[in-house]
Amino acid sequence: MTESIPYVVIANLGEVEIRKYPEMILATVNGGTEEEQFSILFKYISGKNRPGIHIPMTAPVLTGAKIPMTAPVISGKDTMSFVMPGTYTEASTPVPLDSRVTLQKVAERKVAVLRFSGVTHAKTVQEKTDRLIALLSQEKITMVSSPFLMRYNNPWTPGFLRRNEIGIEVL
Repeated sequence: MTESIPYVVIANLGEVEIRKYPEMILATVNGGTEEEQFSILFKYISGKNRPGIHIPMTAPVLTGAKIPMTAPVISGKDTMSFVMPGTYTEASTPVPLDSRVTLQKVAERKVAVLRFSGVTHAKTVQEKTDRLIALLSQEKITMVSSPFLMRYNNPWTPGFLRRNEIGIEVL
């Protein structure tokens, strides 16, 4: 079974959950198509790393736009990240053999999340993103990152069974 990133729900605002996520390590690829990004990351967790070990897949897969390292979160559509299993630390995470894979430690943070099902077409993702931003603005919650997409299922899962979420880091 795929390990999911643990979190604690600290507030429920109707459609939106405010969650506290622990510190985590991300393996990230910038640029290219989602298929290319996924392939590169999948090879990394399948053994294209030093010491050449298999790393269990976790959920969700994060996609977003490249942002400065000072804001430790993934947002938009230019990056894809796999979260390393919770047993890994900065020191114990296998070193990527492909220079396109970068490792990043992300500090504990609060994230506002809007969940939805279905296929993640650009129009749907934009509608859900706009909805989340509107709800957070209405509640006067300060957003401190760009939105990012979290996908929990493999591509073969029927759309109506898929779990997807839009997240935005908040104060």
